[in-house]
Amino acid sequence: MRKYEVIFIVKPLEEEATNAVIEKFTKLIANNGGTVDKEDRWGKKRLAYEIKDCMEGYYCLLNITAEPACVAECDRVMKITDELLKHMIVREDEE
Repeated sequence: MRKYEVIFIVKPLEEEATNAVIEKFTKLIANNGGTVDKEDRWGKKRLAYEIKDCMEGYYCLLNITAEPACVAECDRVMKITDELLKHMIVREDEE
């Protein structure tokens, strides 16, 4: 099991829809054998440039512990999720 940071930007939606998107990914990680250690919601922020006709987005950071296969599945689903503007998954260094 390795530690990762998963950050993604959700399109500006209703609060319930935004929560549903975030919950979708926390459940996906849990169903694939990973655990969400920390969920940090940064809230709605203005973007530096327009992405998919949006000038704002809802930022969310998840610190997770998972196997590489779980992370690969999470990345695959994030790529095909229309509600996400951008996402990035980074492995944390063991110090």
